[in-house]
Amino acid sequence: MFAKPFRVKSNTVIKGSDRRKLKADVSAAFPSLSADELSELVPNKEELNVVKIYAHKGDAVTLYVLHKNPLFFELEKQLYPTVYVLWRYPALLPTFRTWPPVLQKLIGGADLMLPGLVVPSNGLPDVKRGDCCAVTVVNNGAPVAVGTAAVSSAEMRSSGLKGRGVCVLHTYMDNLWAFGEKSGPPSVPDAGGEGQGVNGEECTAEDDEEEEEEEEGELKCVAEEQNPGETDQVCSGTQELSLTEQQEGKGEKGNEEKEENQDDQKKPQEIMDALLVQCFLHALKSKVKKSELPLLTSTFLRIHMFSCCPSGKQLDIKKSSYKKLSKFLQSMQQQHNLVRVKELTKGVESLCLSFCITLPLYRLPAPTQHGGEEETLYRPPEITTQYSVSARLEPLFLEANKRKGTILQPVEVRSIVTEYVKNNDLVDGNNKNYVTINPTLCDCLLEKSEYQEVESLKWDDLFSRTMGRMQECCQVVFPGQKPIIKKGHIEPIDISVASRGSNKKVTIIKNLEVYQLDPAVVATALQHRVQASSVLQPNPGAKDKVLVLIQGNQIHQVGSLLLDHYQIPRRYIQGLDKALKGGKKK
Repeated sequence: MFAKPFRVKSNTVIKGSDRRKLKADVSAAFPSLSADELSELVPNKEELNVVKIYAHKGDAVTLYVLHKNPLFFELEKQLYPTVYVLWRYPALLPTFRTWPPVLQKLIGGADLMLPGLVVPSNGLPDVKRGDCCAVTVVNNGAPVAVGTAAVSSAEMRSSGLKGRGVCVLHTYMDNLWAFGEKSGPPSVPDAGGEGQGVNGEECTAEDDEEEEEEEEGELKCVAEEQNPGETDQVCSGTQELSLTEQQEGKGEKGNEEKEENQDDQKKPQEIMDALLVQCFLHALKSKVKKSELPLLTSTFLRIHMFSCCPSGKQLDIKKSSYKKLSKFLQSMQQQHNLVRVKELTKGVESLCLSFCITLPLYRLPAPTQHGGEEETLYRPPEITTQYSVSARLEPLFLEANKRKGTILQPVEVRSIVTEYVKNNDLVDGNNKNYVTINPTLCDCLLEKSEYQEVESLKWDDLFSRTMGRMQECCQVVFPGQKPIIKKGHIEPIDISVASRGSNKKVTIIKNLEVYQLDPAVVATALQHRVQASSVLQPNPGAKDKVLVLIQGNQIHQVGSLLLDHYQIPRRYIQGLDKALKGGKKK
């Protein structure tokens, strides 16, 4: 098929979805490949090209090229490996052996005929008509041709090894091989080299090996006859030792696991108990005013204790040892005598401060960090747009020693491009506003349809095309932290309004974590501003991210908090246009 030159239709970098599909197709077509071998052939991050060609007979063929070597070619929705793959994995396909002079005929486009086969002692490989198979030559196990079986193995034997055996598609030294690095076949031990020839004559080397195996077998038998009891004792002793060691190991692991489980069960409750006490004391000291008493216990928890929770933590009474707010307050009343809890009606309790402890109360230590708007002043990150050198533009930046993946600022990109134009004397002599296109700029910046039409570009067009073909990145610098480089655009804080139940509105805030804003702190601050309930929920499809939900359409208040208090730039906030207009209340 590739004995004559072929025509290339297109050469593109493979997409992520096509890469996964190719990996699945290779795994299905060649199940003997391990996961590591499959990752080597179809790597996840290295550049893999899809080349579509037309063979000299008009057949449409798709090539998959890695490191300038074709690895697989697809013909009529069937995948075949090239000799470059088979040289790395010689046992990937069933192989037929032939004589070295036959290879020249195969390179010329001939098929492998059955009379030219060299049959090993273990017989022909088991194949069916149309199965993919390889061809090797005597004295080297590296495959030199790939094709399909013309007939099954049973038909080959029944015909007396006459007729067509393998329909050859691709060989060493053909044009598909020349499309790669043009390396020669490696020296691989011939597994069938000690078999039978065409006439069925056995080789002498096989007889020598059989004699050596018989001698080794006799020596083993003699050794076993001399000390049968000792070997049995040694085997039984080692088995007993291994069993006791395994039992001891299991016992130790079991004890360790029990201790770890006990620690895990105790730790969360102890942590939550301590957090409850901390927030309780801090709320009594700095939040509750004497004029507000008596106070409903539910209000005390929701308004005061929640706002005193440290950043990054959440109060959850059900995860504590108390389980209920009433039991916790009763415990505080008994242990510290700080409060009195009275039941107003069934299920409704109020909170009162004891007059005897009002003065000592204000000497209680306050937490170093707490939620709400009283926390340490937030400083927004500095976000700058940068560009990464792509594989296509690498030749343009080589003179400046900038390789693929190098991160550059827009000023650096313009400077390197300007320096390249001046060093190669590409400024138009008649009009200095234009730059003459040389082969490097043509390959890097022009489309294929522009190759024959565009001979020069304006400076602005040159810079815009260069940056347009680079990978856009953004550098995020938080105060006191190292810069963070992120590919693509940074996610904006998304604010939206959704309906819940009977036309009730709820405001949803996403992506606060991208700007290192604590969702719990933001939720508490908004709860105080709008006097509405808020809740945190996991963000579906986003790991380690949560949503902030606030009752009602609160987009205006959310925008005011993010813009004025946290000073987030407006261009990084999405959804502010959905705020309620004046006079339109819903």
